[in-house]
Amino acid sequence: MYEAILYEVADRVATITLNRPDARNALSDQMIEELLDAFGRARADDGVRVIVLTGSGDRAFCAGADLGGLGAKQDAGRSVADGDAVRASAPYRLFTAFPALGKPIIARLAGHAVAGGLGLAAACDLVIAADDVKLGTPEVNVGLWPMMIMAIINRNVAPKQAFKLYYTGARITAEQGREIGLVTEVVPRAELDARVAELAGTIAAKSPVGLRMGREAFFAIEGRPLEDQVAHLLGELVVLAGTEDAKEGITAFLEGREPDFQGR
Repeated sequence: MYEAILYEVADRVATITLNRPDARNALSDQMIEELLDAFGRARADDGVRVIVLTGSGDRAFCAGADLGGLGAKQDAGRSVADGDAVRASAPYRLFTAFPALGKPIIARLAGHAVAGGLGLAAACDLVIAADDVKLGTPEVNVGLWPMMIMAIINRNVAPKQAFKLYYTGARITAEQGREIGLVTEVVPRAELDARVAELAGTIAAKSPVGLRMGREAFFAIEGRPLEDQVAHLLGELVVLAGTEDAKEGITAFLEGREPDFQGR
């Protein structure tokens, strides 16, 4: 079904693999369109409770945008920079798709994540990286700037650390990425698959309704005044408490057993 990515489902986990290893899994327009299709497919599948995003091979998770044809995109961009065409573009739709996924998404980094690839990883809810992986925003080295992915990285990293990444273009280790907020966990390479599977399995066992509503609420309150946040969250809690999954969870707790969540 896809040419630039792989898609498979097992044990309630959809694994989406960037599959252009010869191009270090760079983001082409085709790959982005296929990613968006796969995101919609995972969202609509009740048998999927968690998404894992990874890259083929150990060389790179994703090297960012495919620089081939960048000049043509720049020429087009000059005429549409303030128009609806920007919102219709593949990169815009990709990086704004994550809040609407409806399901937790984990980035599995077995290879380096740089430029737009780092933004792609940072857009995921959790990032698990092998200990020899490197991260960076090298755009400044070729006269560019990580414009679009700043919107993602700035939500995860304090300004002083973000500027250091942007100004120097230097690569940092996965552990340094964890220290500044870009990475959730760093594990030995030999343990990466087991840890990602363990984490995905743990999350997949939770209530799909609780996960979806909680995740949506997380993004919905961003940037709003405290009073609005509390009001919104209280309303969502009332709705969530009335679901079958919440009732099953409370009953199971009182009965001392594991809950059997049905996603309702």
